Amino acid sequence: QVQLVESGGGLVQAGGSLRLSCAASGRTFSSYGVGWFRQAPGKERQFVASVAWSGGSTYYADSVKGRFTISRDNAKNTVHLQMNSLKPEDTAVYYCAAAREGRWGRSPTEFGSWGQGTQVTVSS
Repeated sequence: QVQLVESGGGLVQAGGSLRLSCAASGRTFSSYGVGWFRQAPGKERQFVASVAWSGGSTYYADSVKGRFTISRDNAKNTVHLQMNSLKPEDTAVYYCAAAREGRWGRSPTEFGSWGQGTQVTVSS
């Protein structure tokens, strides 16, 4: 079982930046992939980015490619999501998730543990 706690959300103007962090405990951190998802009001949860257990491989949604960067620090059991050039359509609750054993990718079904979420609001 993995416990995840997100932080770093807030209110920012369009074009600004935020850095989200996800602190993990429980399962050996370096043994599983981690992803970020987001959910806006009235919409389904959407994949944002994910990173493999080693940090050597990443996936990004097309909508954030070139603006967001996911990274992990296995020594600190932490994953970060650096978000630059933010747009109003990036407004959502952002969730960190730990991949199921032997799984990793873009689908929410590949992730078995979720944080409580952090709100990101981008004003125009």
